[in-house]
Order: sequence, then C-alpha cells, then structure tokens
Amino acid sequence: MDLTGTIPSQLGNLSFLAYLYIHNNSFHGSLPIELTNLHRLKYLNFGNNSFSGEIPSWFGSFAKLQGLFLYRNNFTGVIPSTLGNLSKLEMLSLYSNSLQGHLSSGMFDNLSKLQGLDLHENQISGRIPKSLFKCKELTFLSLFSNSLQGSIPSEIGNLTMLDILYLNQNNLKGHLESEIFDNMSKLQVLSLNGNQISGSIPSSLYKCKELRYLSLWNNSMEGSIPIEIGNLTMLQSLFLGYNNFKGTIPSVIKNIISLEMIDFSVNNFTGQIPSSLCNLSSLMALDLSNNRLDGTIQECVGNLSSSLFYLDLRMNNFHGKIPENFAEGCSLKNFLISNNQVEGSLPRSLGNCKDLKLLDVGNNYLNDTFPNWLGILDQLQVLDLRSNRFYGKVDSSDVTFTRLRVIDLSRNNFSGYLPVNFFKNLHAIREENEKKAKPEYMEDVIPGGTINIAPGLFFTTKGLETEFEKLLTIWTAIDFSSNQFSGEIPKTIGELHSLIALNLSHNCLTGPIPSSLGDLSELESLDLSSNKLHGRIPTEFTNLGFLEVLNLSHNNLVGPIPHGKQLDTFSNDSYIGNLGLCGLPLSKSCDNDEGTPAKFDRDDDEDGLNWKFSILMGYGCGLVLGLSMGYIVFTTGRPWWFIKIYVRVQQRFAEKVKNRTL
Repeated sequence: MDLTGTIPSQLGNLSFLAYLYIHNNSFHGSLPIELTNLHRLKYLNFGNNSFSGEIPSWFGSFAKLQGLFLYRNNFTGVIPSTLGNLSKLEMLSLYSNSLQGHLSSGMFDNLSKLQGLDLHENQISGRIPKSLFKCKELTFLSLFSNSLQGSIPSEIGNLTMLDILYLNQNNLKGHLESEIFDNMSKLQVLSLNGNQISGSIPSSLYKCKELRYLSLWNNSMEGSIPIEIGNLTMLQSLFLGYNNFKGTIPSVIKNIISLEMIDFSVNNFTGQIPSSLCNLSSLMALDLSNNRLDGTIQECVGNLSSSLFYLDLRMNNFHGKIPENFAEGCSLKNFLISNNQVEGSLPRSLGNCKDLKLLDVGNNYLNDTFPNWLGILDQLQVLDLRSNRFYGKVDSSDVTFTRLRVIDLSRNNFSGYLPVNFFKNLHAIREENEKKAKPEYMEDVIPGGTINIAPGLFFTTKGLETEFEKLLTIWTAIDFSSNQFSGEIPKTIGELHSLIALNLSHNCLTGPIPSSLGDLSELESLDLSSNKLHGRIPTEFTNLGFLEVLNLSHNNLVGPIPHGKQLDTFSNDSYIGNLGLCGLPLSKSCDNDEGTPAKFDRDDDEDGLNWKFSILMGYGCGLVLGLSMGYIVFTTGRPWWFIKIYVRVQQRFAEKVKNRTL
C-alpha cells in the first residue's frame, strides 16, 4: 500500500492478532518491543521494507509462530539463538539483509516441528550447525547465497522428510560422504552449485528416485558419471557443468525420459554424443560445450529440434556436417556450434527454425555463400559466421534482417561491394536505442527462470578479441573485417544510429571515408585500417562523443588530422601508415595551406578543386582566348560581318564623345 514511517508501539495492544502482513511497503526504523504482547501471532511478514538494526531476540517469545518473514530489509548482526524456541515454526525467510556472524550452534535444538527454513541471500558465515539436523520434520531448507564455510555435515542425512535443499552459492568445500543421501528418499530438489565441493558424486545419491532437480554446477567435483544415474527416472534438470568430470556420457541417460535440461559444459568428457540422447523427446536445453567430445553430430539431433530451444556444442572436436533435418515447427532459439571442425554448407533446413535468435557457427570449415535465406527469420538478433570459408557477394536485396543487432562475417572470403541494401534493412540498428535506467541483457524466459541467449560469445571490438558472458540488448556490432570487399564505404552506414562497433578493416575498400559516419552518435569502436581509402579524415568525426577506439592506419589518407573532443585522445597508432597525414599526434607538421582544409560539400571528395580556383581558371582562359581571337580578326579582316559591326560601334561611340564636348 506504499505506506511509510515507523511501526507504532500501539500495535502491540491488538492482543488477539494472529496474522500481521505489512510487507512490500516503505517502513523503516527498528521494531517496537511492545509487539511481544501479540501472543497469538501465527504469521508475521515484515518483508521488503527498510527496517534496520538487529533482529530482536524477543522474536523467540512467539510460541505459536509458524511463519516469520524478514526478507529484503536492512537488518544486521547475527541470527538470535532465541529463534530456537519457536517449536511450531514452518517458514523462516531472512534473505537480502546484511546479517553477519554465525548460526548459533544450539539455536535449532527446540525447532522439532520446523517444516521450512529459508535464510538465503544474507551474509551468514561460519559452519552449518549440526543442531539444525535435529529438526526431523523439516521439509524445506534454503541457506543459499550466504558465506557458509566448511563441509556439508553427514548429519544432514537425518532430515528424512526433506523435499528441497538449497545450499548453493556459499563457500562450502570438502567431499560428500558416500552414505549422506541413504535415508533422503523424498528429496526432490538438490542444489549445491557455486561452492568448492570436491570428490566424486556419492553413490547414495542415486537412491533419491524422486529427485527432479540436481545441480552440482560450478564446483571442483571429479570422476565419471556412473550408469546408476539411470535410476533417477524422474529427473527433469541435470546441471553438472563447470567441474572436472571425465569419461563418456553414459548411454543409460536414455532412461531419464523426463529430462528437460542437461548442462555438461566445461568438463573433460570424451567420446561421441550417445545416440540414446535422441530418445529424450522432452529435452529443451542441451549444453555440451567446452569438452573433448568428437565424432560427427548425430543426425537425430535435428529431430530433437521440435522440443529443443537451446543447443550449445561449442569448443569440442566435432567434424562432418551439421545435420540437415531441422524439421518444420523447429523450436530452436539458440544454436551454437563454433570452434569445432564441421564442414560443408549451412543447412537450409535451419530456415524452419522461425524463432531462432542466435546462430553461432564461427571458427569452423564451412564452405558456402552468404546465407541470405536467413533473412526470413524475423527473430534473428545475433549472426556469427566468422573464420570459415564463406565466399562470394553478400546479396540481401530481397530480404530484411529486421532484428539483427550483431553480425560477424570476419575472416572469410567474401568479395564484391559492401551491400547497401543489407545496411538499409538493419532496422534494429537504424533505430535509436531507448535509454533505460537499468541494463537489460539478451535473455529468454524458460520454465523456472530465464536463460542467457548469448553466453560466452567472442567478438573483436575496440581492437581486442573479447568474450562477452552476456550481451546487452542495446549492444550492436558489425564486423566485415579480413575479407576481400572492394569499392567505397556506403554512406547509408551513417544511418545506423545505434551502432556501437564497426570493423571494416583488412579489405580492399577504396574512395573517401564518408562524412556520414560522423552521424553514428553511439559509436564506441571504429576500425577502417588496412584498406586503400584516400582523401581527408572527415571533420564530422569530432561528433563521435563516445568513440574509445579509432584505427585508420595503413590507408592512403592525406591532410591534417581533425581535432576536438574524442579525437584528441588517440595516439599515433590510430593513423600510422598514411604518409599524407599531418598534424598531432603525428610528428609531421602541416604546411600553412594544409593546416586549414577547404570546405566542401559533406559528400564530395575533399581532394576536388577549390571553387575559387575554378573561377580564376575560367577568367584566365577567357582572357587569353579573347585577345588571341581579336588579333586574328583585325590582321586578316575576317570574318567581314564582325568587322562591319565593330566599325559601326566605333563610329557611334566617336559621335557620342563629340556631342558631349560641344
């Protein structure tokens, strides 16, 4: 209700009050001790306010309390041990505060009927107290996003009623005892990701046959995945990425037909993708990137495209061709297969994936022409074809890449002129970005949360090859470098108002630099180096207020280097290899006539003739021609009609002079 202020002490007079909900307001200050008079309280929700100070120890006096919610406030200090007196407590939520210190070792001794405990997203440190595991009725335990240390006690196995266990994003380490899950047959959710847990997966885990969600992601675990994993037939999400697992992917994974999410990325798995994986008809996301997998990509992977929306096979040793059987109704939104050894052409059946947003096939041996047929995919935002063997002209006159924001064609064999119509149809880059208070990333909504649609992509920007863990929705880039493009730079590129990075280097481009590039007000990186560009550097470049990197080196540019704003921040490296350039930061100074460049129309070649010089040339030529013709006429007496006209005019002029003198 957007209420503000402090909690009045008179609230403690409501002695029959059982439910007190004041969450999602703007209350502040400390809590009045008069609230201890509310002996009948069952549920207390102070979440998402601005309360401060320590959590009062007198909370332990609410003997009937079943739910206590203090999340998203500014509470500090330790969790009071008196909360251990709340024997009927079912839910405790303290996340997103600034709590420090340790969980008191005896604070859970009296919570024998506790069913739910949520302490996540605080700054709680120390070890998990063993007394916590005396709460035999506990079904929900969430301690994630804190600073808990030490190993996971084997006594956690005493919580035989536990359904959900969140210990992720802490500093837990050590091995998991082999028998730790022996008696936890009801466990449905186990999240231990983002810790420092080592050792192998305990065999007792495979007794948890009701497990639906298992995340051991981002730890230091090792060993192979045993065939017993096939016992977890109800598993829907399996996240083992960012560990040191090795061996092959077990074929028994086909038994887990309910699997929807698999992440085995950044491990040391070897061998081929098991064909049994294709039996998982409910699979929506598969990430096998950054392993040592080899062989060909199973043709049946294309058959999974009706359910699969995320497929990441990057950084492996796959060879052969990309499957050509992406079916109609393909659900793929993200297809990443860069840094392998695949060859052949880009399968036209990818055109059936109408929702495709990202296509990354860079660093392979693909040999094909530019896939202009991808223009029918009106959701495509990121296209990475770099470092392949694509060739020919980039012709997109009949299609429009309306939502394309990032395109990388670098290090191929493309040739011909830069495609004017292609740039005209990049509507997402032509439009100016809407200014937003908070950064937004290219993400997609999936069951249970969101997924990053552009993870770990590499682009050459600002002179460096950079990995982007996430891509901002406002980030735009065009990289056509290291090809064989020729001709002039189209002026229409200056209409791409939200463009941030432009790289046309290492081509055979000629002509002047269009002054329209000075209209790219969002540009941060511009690389036109190693071409055959000539003429002067447009003074309009002083309008590029966000430019961080400029590389015009190794061209045939001449004249003074413009100064002002960002242009004053660049060093010699931005201009070397242009023998005709002068002025700072180069050591070569400009002559007086070079120091003040003449003004031309913004789209004319600045090496053209000065208009004043043109007029003088006309006058000079006319004078010489007139004197020559006059001499010829009067010495030859021809043509006679001109002589007669001249004599008549001379006589009239003499008569006028005579009359004036009279």
